[in-house]
Amino acid sequence: MNILLVGPPGAGKGTQAKILEDRYHAKHIATGDMLRAEVAGGTPIGLEAKAVMDAGQLVSDDILIRMLGARLAQPDCAHGMILDGFPRTVPQAEALNDLLAASHRHLDAVIVLEVDEEALVARISGRFACAQCGAGYHRSFHPTAKDGVCDKCGSHEFTQRPDDNPAVVRRRLAAYREQTAPILPFYTARGLVHTLDGMAPMEQVTAEIEKILRQVGVAAPA
Repeated sequence: MNILLVGPPGAGKGTQAKILEDRYHAKHIATGDMLRAEVAGGTPIGLEAKAVMDAGQLVSDDILIRMLGARLAQPDCAHGMILDGFPRTVPQAEALNDLLAASHRHLDAVIVLEVDEEALVARISGRFACAQCGAGYHRSFHPTAKDGVCDKCGSHEFTQRPDDNPAVVRRRLAAYREQTAPILPFYTARGLVHTLDGMAPMEQVTAEIEKILRQVGVAAPA
């Protein structure tokens, strides 16, 4: 199985990728995480990428594609990949096609998690966590049982990620639209795009993804 998961921050791509990884044994590859791991590991391509980033430049498509190719050659990708965060441009999509063809793979589907942006802003900006034990909460959907007290450890201290505020979330959504808009027509023309409601309950989203996978001939391993 080789698929792309497409959707804005907070749409649930990571959650769904983990479920699919467990059921289909395909590896979730978030390109940002992959890049950081290569740099932290001091691999030759990681050092090459680090030099580019240290110079204040963007990592080139060539480096990203070579990094992805090396990642796909690892044993844990034998059953395929669930790609998240790449490609973001048509040249990257074309390079990905060439990479997959060279390794005798092909994309099975591009699955797009559509969201209501204002609802997503509320979903993300309401998140907070216990500063002591890390337990996660949400002001509307999962508040603490007692106001100001962590259910798990009893702490009164809470934190919120700096980018989990409405203004930052809206900027991230705008960036997603700008980055993703070019590649969807590319894949739509190839009959690969499948769209579903990313705001539905988690289990329903999973069921819809698995329905799509069955339609394109991907079955979960026995």
